[in-house]
Amino acid sequence: MSDPLIVIPARMAAMRLPGKPMADIHGEPMIVHVWRRALEAGIGPVIVATDSADIATAIREAGGQAVMTRADHPSGSDRIHEAVEAYDPDGQHDIIVNVQGDLPTIDPRIIAASLLPLSEPVVDIATLAAVIRRDEEKTANHVVKAVGSPLGPNRQRALYFTRATAPFGEGDLFHHIGLYAYRRAALRRFVSLPPSALEKREKLEQLRALEAGMRIDIVVVDTVPLGVDTPEDLDRARALLAPV
Repeated sequence: MSDPLIVIPARMAAMRLPGKPMADIHGEPMIVHVWRRALEAGIGPVIVATDSADIATAIREAGGQAVMTRADHPSGSDRIHEAVEAYDPDGQHDIIVNVQGDLPTIDPRIIAASLLPLSEPVVDIATLAAVIRRDEEKTANHVVKAVGSPLGPNRQRALYFTRATAPFGEGDLFHHIGLYAYRRAALRRFVSLPPSALEKREKLEQLRALEAGMRIDIVVVDTVPLGVDTPEDLDRARALLAPV
């Protein structure tokens, strides 16, 4: 883990909240808030990968770095890969951390925590999860559950990800948090693979890696960051980030 790079993919074409990266939160676009949280993680440089000149301009005016990418990428991982290869063609950065662009309240400490499993060479990708506390989320199909085999305190090896309620029986269920730390070689391999059968069925990109035999380890953290997908989510983010 010699030189991590954080990449935030951001595009304007969100279906439920069009233009959401540029949504105003107390005088700054949401994407700038996410960029600031990523910087506060203190693990390496941060770039925003985007197909929007408006997003790139907002980041650059805030003092950050943006990389323009194609508009037709099928996923954030593909956008990240293009940006990484353009920004770092010599391969200096060997760990790539994907922070979603709609998490303006994310705790920088959990971004840093995502690196921990990559201290083991057998781990290809690391991600995060948190215990589900609300009963309604246990059965909600928009809440992705991480199913893993415990490796120790706050650490699991991922066996499956699903929108169903799983695993069956007594015990905690875990809400998957869509933040990933890839070995650079693993990211390159991942984007070269075609979408897998379970990925298409569950509509969960990370299943492509598991079906290809890649190892994903999970760090269990205390909280799930607020993802902004609707106007109501945006109102909550504004309340959480209100100046004291």
